[in-house]
Amino acid sequence: MNLDVSPHSVKYISRGGDKLSAALDAFQFDIENAVCADLGSHVCGFVECLLRRGAARVYSVDTCYGTLAWKLRKDPRVVVLERTNAMHVDLPEQIDVVTLDVGWTPQVKVLPNVRRLVRKSGHVVALLKPHYEAPRELLVEGVLPDDSSATVVDGVVAAARSCGFDVRHTIESPIRGHGGNREFFLHLIPVDEQAGNLTGPT
Repeated sequence: MNLDVSPHSVKYISRGGDKLSAALDAFQFDIENAVCADLGSHVCGFVECLLRRGAARVYSVDTCYGTLAWKLRKDPRVVVLERTNAMHVDLPEQIDVVTLDVGWTPQVKVLPNVRRLVRKSGHVVALLKPHYEAPRELLVEGVLPDDSSATVVDGVVAAARSCGFDVRHTIESPIRGHGGNREFFLHLIPVDEQAGNLTGPT
């Protein structure tokens, strides 16, 4: 499949591509020629979406091995970093756009490293799955009741701010997670820690 096509013209390799595409449409910043890093790639729906949007290069980071789709693995724009933890990964260049889907790992554990990786003028798009962030006693057969989601989202937003980000936008994913769990996207912009000012675009 040719990945240099409209981001909406061909079905993505996984639902993640559709989710991220909706978030990028909402957040409205340009991916063209950007250097990107996708943390928690797995099959790589996010990677595919970034490539369709014109990314120059995507670092695909995941703790697993062998899950990356072959058509993406062989794409010269994809740098495959398997058996690699998003909390500790070090990359050879500053990143314009970081996308994040780390599943069971609480985002507060990953965001400090994301803040180090992303350039001052960059963007972070984080897929927040409240059912992975919430106390397990709140889950009902693996599903977080909808009325508990807001509290969990507020907690992660506060954690993102404490890690050096401004939370520019928060939207609900148009596609629910497994079991019908609500999911959300956060659009994060780095903050100048010394001046206390935003360093990303306004």
